[in-house]
This record gives sequence, structure tokens and C-alpha cells, in this order.
Amino acid sequence: MNRASATTLVHEFMQDYARETGLDPVSRRPKRYLWTDAFAVCNYLGLFQQTHNEIYQELALRLVDQVHHTLGQHRADDRRTGWISGLSQKEGELHPTVGGLRIGKPLPERPITEPYNERREWDRDGQYYHYLTKWIHALNRVSRVTGNPDYHLMAIDLARAAHAGFTRDTDQGRKTMYWKMSIDLTRPLVPSMGQHDPLDGFVTYYELQQTATRNFRQTKQPILVKEMAEMTGICRGIHLETDDPLGIGGLLFDASRIIRLSLPGTPRYASLLEALLGSALAGLDSFTEAGSLALPARYRLAFRELGLAIGLAGVEKQPAWVGNTPVLSGGTSVLHQRFEASLNYVPLKEKIEQFWLESKNREVSTWTDHIGINRVMLATSLAPDGFLAV
Repeated sequence: MNRASATTLVHEFMQDYARETGLDPVSRRPKRYLWTDAFAVCNYLGLFQQTHNEIYQELALRLVDQVHHTLGQHRADDRRTGWISGLSQKEGELHPTVGGLRIGKPLPERPITEPYNERREWDRDGQYYHYLTKWIHALNRVSRVTGNPDYHLMAIDLARAAHAGFTRDTDQGRKTMYWKMSIDLTRPLVPSMGQHDPLDGFVTYYELQQTATRNFRQTKQPILVKEMAEMTGICRGIHLETDDPLGIGGLLFDASRIIRLSLPGTPRYASLLEALLGSALAGLDSFTEAGSLALPARYRLAFRELGLAIGLAGVEKQPAWVGNTPVLSGGTSVLHQRFEASLNYVPLKEKIEQFWLESKNREVSTWTDHIGINRVMLATSLAPDGFLAV
């Protein structure tokens, strides 16, 4: 698909998203969902940078404001009111992310007195760490595109709140993480740890650190040093391999960020990058051998496959990014070999996109039941520059 056709489709998808969620035209009760909204902000920024049409930047900024005033505050059906951080209305306006952000699930969070039900928990509100890191990335992109450091400071506030809320000490004296926390970050709702959460956190903190020093020169000392060190400890020994396409895409996205944040020159975290690519390649082998891309649409989840396609978009662009960086563009190192091997899987991106661009495949319940996230992530895959930039 050529660039002009992709831009037209992305515009249509994002226009539908804006209308149906109360972004444009503006609704008094917008339907906000943090994961989808993070990708949407990046999509609007990408469209703005490509077309120079100010409306896209305006939509991105309006969406940020809606998310903060909706997901940064208590639900309408909650007895609590105001900012989930507990700040006054005035202070909350200045620091909307210091208490984290709600997921935006349809049901209220599980009460303390109610026993855990795994199936029902998926529909309950709370906070997810991996959703917060996506929003941190989106805020960082807004700060870079607009040149406004306030959004970067909001991202730092959120990173610190997320880290403090989700990490904990074990009986053995090590740090670990919770998967899901309550809306006010005071109690775990799912105590296990997300497989890639500490890795995603580490790379996201690194992204903020680089923006602070390269773009805004806000401090002579690196930020989030303690948080990065703690994430390094949590990551140590973690098994990263997965055959879940969304998880593989996340690994590839993190690899792309490390590469772009490290250039020019040798990647600062070359050993981590080597491990990331190795795990992603193992996952890609397992995923392709399983043959799920040959199944009918009713047996497939678009947003999980599109997560892989977005990660592969980063792989596709890496040769242009790295240029003549020796450790990646030449030689016989393990890192170079894995870098080259990942390029062999790039054709899967177009295969996934073309499948979900078929209108009949968007008529099944696996698409319509998740239409918001599916549509926005398909738009991201078709025009990934807004999301992949750091």
C-alpha cells in the first residue's frame, strides 16, 4: 500500500475513533480507554507531522486533556470524587498524573470484600502498569512534537507514581511487581507480575531520561536513576520468550527504542538488545510454526496480531536508522546476526494488515467486540512513525 492510500485510511479510522469516543465532536462523557488512547495520541501526532495539518495536533492535545480529566479522576459511579491522586482540584490540574491513571474498564474495581474472579477481573477497572508505560511514551511524544516540556514532566510524574505503586519488596529482599493495582494504587488486584512489565518500564524510563538531557536539558543529572536500577534488578533472570504476538511486538518495539535512543554509535545496552532480539526471534519461530495466521477471522484477535505488526514496522525501519553503525550493520557479532534474522519476518506485517483490511474480516465478533482498540492499532500499523518515534 502506498503512503497516500495509507494516510487516507488512517485518517478515516481515526475520524471514526474520534466520533465514537466523544473526542470530536466533544462529548460531556467521553469514552476513554488508556491503552487505545495512547496509540491514538501517537497516530494524531504522526498525521500532524506528515500532513502539517494543525487539526491533528489539536486532536492529540485534546485527547491528552480528556484522558487526564477522565482517567485521572474517579469514576462517575464511585463514591469518591476528584483526582485519584487525592490532590485538590487546582493542584490536580497542575499534576494530573501523580496518582496514575485508570484503565477505563466498564466495571468498577473489585471491592476488598469480594473474592477474586479471574474472568470478571478482565472487565474491572484499576491500573495496569503496561498501560501506564504506553501513556508515558505518548506524553513524551507530545513533548517532543510540541516542544512543550510540561508534557514531559507529566510523563516523569507518571513514571514515578507507577514505579512506586507497582513495585514491592519480596521476603528474599528482591524487588518484584504487581500486575494490576487498585485505582488509588493502595492495594494489588492481581499480585502476579506481567512478564515484560519490568523490561518495558526500564526502556520507558530510559526514553524519558534521554529526552530530558537531549531535548529539554532540565537537569544536569540523569532522572529516574533509582527506578532504572531497580528495574534492572527485577529484569535480571526473567524469561522473556513468548509466542503471544502482542508480546513479541512489544519486545520488538522495545528493541527499536533502544536502538534509536542509542544512536549514533554502539547501542548503550547492547547485551539487553541482544537478549531482546533473541527472545523475539524465538517467539516469532513459535508463532509462525503454530499457523494461526491461516485461521479464519473468528478465531483471531486483531489487536494482538497488530501489536506484532507494529513491532515489525520498527524492524523494517531499523536499517535506515542504524546506517553504518558497525555492531548492527556489519560484522559477525551475535547482535548483528539477530538483527539481520529479524528482518526476515518483516513480510508478516503486510500479511497481517491485508487480512484485517478485508472488510469481511472486520464483520466478525472478534473484531467488533474490540473495535476501538483494533481500529486504532490497525491505523498505527499502517502509519507507524508517530508511535515508533522517541
